[in-house]
This record gives sequence, C-alpha cells and structure tokens, in this order.
Amino acid sequence: MQPPSIPKWKWDNIFMDLVTSLPKTATGHDSMWVIVQRQTKSAHFMPTKITTPLPKLAEIYINMIVKLHGILSSIVSDRDPRFTS
Repeated sequence: MQPPSIPKWKWDNIFMDLVTSLPKTATGHDSMWVIVQRQTKSAHFMPTKITTPLPKLAEIYINMIVKLHGILSSIVSDRDPRFTS
C-alpha cells in the first residue's frame, strides 16, 4: 500500500468519514459527515442521520463541497457500505 500523492490543488484530494452513534440533536441528527482536505487539514462538518440514503448524501456533497471547491480528483472514504460499489 502506498500513501496518496501530494495534491497540486488544495481541494484536489479529500478524506471523508461518517461519525455515527452521536447523541441525537433537537432536529434528529445522530451523525456527523466529516470531509477533510488532505493537504491543509481544513474540514467541513455536516450533521446528518445514520439513515440518510446515498442520493441525499450526494446532494449534500454537491451543495456543500462541489459548489465551494469544484470537482475533486480523489476521495478517500471510510468503508461505509453506502460509499463502496
């Protein structure tokens, strides 16, 4: 296994993880979707629910990440079954 290469553009490569089993908020969120830019370690934290389907997560991703940073070339995620094909 080799480490990912150093990106040329700061929001070119990201890591993402879904943190679950958090205390439920007043709005019903029980998870946090964390997206971290690999080079600068800047991050976005998006509240979500463990039951949020993949199409809704894709919508959140486009509205919160792609809208701000453009299309990314590399995404490293946890092994959540929703993110594997």
